[in-house]
Amino acid sequence: QVQLVESGGGLVQPGGSLRLSCVASGIFFRIYTMGWYRQAPGKQREGVALITTTGSTNYTDSVKGRFTISRDNAKNTMYLQMNSLKPEDSAVYYCNAVKLRFEYWGQGTQVTVSS
Repeated sequence: QVQLVESGGGLVQPGGSLRLSCVASGIFFRIYTMGWYRQAPGKQREGVALITTTGSTNYTDSVKGRFTISRDNAKNTMYLQMNSLKPEDSAVYYCNAVKLRFEYWGQGTQVTVSS
């Protein structure tokens, strides 16, 4: 059974930081491209960042320079370090794993940026 479990969300003030984690089980983690997506109320889910099997990364423009995606294949874990958070970063953040036609999602973790 494949599971992606996110953690690390919460309430933070503008300018603050959070580190999200996604622990994968039931898949051969190192061969999957991993990504973070987010969905705010009333908006479509959008891609935030992804990291390939070779460690190449890509970010949506709005988070470049503030967020860093990384992975630890030995721990089957992906991370998203989020700095200089803004209210518009508030959303449910989802972990995604994809390999060819196989795609899996986590249940999401809420991030709220508010004073």
